[in-house]
Amino acid sequence: MTESINIRYVSFLACTAAMGGLLFGFDIAIITGAGPFITREFSLGDIGLGWAFSSLLFGCVLGCSVTGRLADRYGRKALLILVAVLFAVTSMGTALAHSFGAFITARFLGGLAVGGVSLLSPMYVAEVSPASIRGRLGTLYQMSIVVGVMISYGINFVLRNTGPNNWRWMFMTGVVPSAIFLVLVLVAPESPRFLAITGRQDEAFEVLARIGGEQVAHAQISEIVATLHRNPHAWRGLLRPGVRRALAVSAGLALLVQISGVNTIVDYAPTIFQSAGWKVSGALASTALLGCTNFLFSLVALWAIDRSGRKPLYIVGSLGMAVSLLGLVTAVLAGHFGGGMVVIIVLVYLGFFNACIGPVFWTLVPEIFPNDVRGMAMTVPVLIQWVADAVVVLLFPYAFHVMGKGLTFGFLALMCLAQAVFTWLYVPETRNKRLEEIEDYWMTRNRLAPASEGDD
Repeated sequence: MTESINIRYVSFLACTAAMGGLLFGFDIAIITGAGPFITREFSLGDIGLGWAFSSLLFGCVLGCSVTGRLADRYGRKALLILVAVLFAVTSMGTALAHSFGAFITARFLGGLAVGGVSLLSPMYVAEVSPASIRGRLGTLYQMSIVVGVMISYGINFVLRNTGPNNWRWMFMTGVVPSAIFLVLVLVAPESPRFLAITGRQDEAFEVLARIGGEQVAHAQISEIVATLHRNPHAWRGLLRPGVRRALAVSAGLALLVQISGVNTIVDYAPTIFQSAGWKVSGALASTALLGCTNFLFSLVALWAIDRSGRKPLYIVGSLGMAVSLLGLVTAVLAGHFGGGMVVIIVLVYLGFFNACIGPVFWTLVPEIFPNDVRGMAMTVPVLIQWVADAVVVLLFPYAFHVMGKGLTFGFLALMCLAQAVFTWLYVPETRNKRLEEIEDYWMTRNRLAPASEGDD
C-alpha cells in the first residue's frame, strides 16, 4: 500500500509535540549558566549545588511516574496543555524565589512538567508519524531539546553581566517558549491512536486520513482496533510476555543513557571548563559553543536515522562517546587537563550523543510498546532514566572534586561501552516498521523482517 503523506500537516503535528523537548532542554540547561550565581546567592557547597541542579530531576521522576497512566486515561493533548501551563508557572516561581527552599520547591515542581513532557511528546510524535518517516520526525524531539539547551546557553551568556538578579531573569525567560507551546498544542488534534483506542474512531480516521490519505487511514484503523483485544486492565497489561521483553530492553537503554553521563556534561560544563583553567565568562562562552555544536550534530541524525537505522547509530554513538571520555581521562593522567583541548573533547563527546544516542533513544522507546499500554509502558523507561539522571547529577560535583576527574570520566566511559554491548545484544531494528508490526515482533518472538524502502 502506498501512502500519500501530507508532509506539511504531519510535520506541524510532530513539531508541535516536539516543542515540548525545547522546554525540556531549556529547563535542564538554564541552570547551567545560573549555577555560579545561585551558588553565591545561597552560599552553596558541593551537595547544595547538587540539590540545586538535581531538584528538577527528582520532580521529573514524579512527573513521569503519573503521566503515563493519565495519558492512557485522559489523552495526550490534555496533558500537554497542562504541562505547558506548569512550565510557565514554575519558570516564574523559580525566578522569584527568595530562599533556597523556595528555589528547590519551584525547580521540583518544574520537574513535574519536564518529566511529563519527556513521556508525552515522543509518544505523540510516534503515534502521528507514518512508518517511513517516523525516525526523522522522532529526531525532531531531540533536536528541540538541543535547541532549548542552545537557547539557554545563549541567554545565560547574554545576561551574565546584568547585575545580581541576572540568574532570576535567566529563569524568567522560560515563560515565553511555554506560552508558544501552549498555543500550538491547543490547535493540534488528539493522537489518532488514542482516539481509536477510546472508541472515537471517526475522529481518528479524520486525523489519519489527513496525514496519509483515506485508503491508508482505513487500513490503519483496522490494524489499531485489531490490537485492542489484548488489553487487560491497568498495569496488568505490562505483564504480558511480549510487553515484558520490550520493557526490559527499554529499561536497560534508559539506565545506560543517563549513567553514560550526558546530562552531567551539559549541566556542569562551566564547572568542568573552570577546572580546566577557564574563567566564568570564558566558561559560559564555551557552553554557548556546545549548544551550537549539539544542534549541528542533531542534523546528522535527521538524515541518518531512517537510512542507517536505529541500532547501528546507537552502537557507533556509544563507542564514540566512550573514546571521547577516555580522551579526558588521558588528559587528566598526563597532566594536560586544560585549555582548548578539554573543550574540543567535550564537543566530540556531545557530537556523538546528539548525532546518534539522543535522537534514537527518544524515537525508539515509544516505538517498541503496544498501542493499548503505550502510556503506562513508557512510564517505566522514562522513570528509570530520570531517577538515574537525578542521582548522577546530584553526585557528580562530589565525585568530580573528591574522587577525582580521571576516575569520574573513566566510570562514564565504561558505561558508554556497556551501552554499546547492550544495544548490540538486545535491541531490535525498527526502521520502516509500523507500530503494530513492531508490537507483533515482541508478541511472537520473531525477528522483524528486513526493512525495505517500499514499506509504509
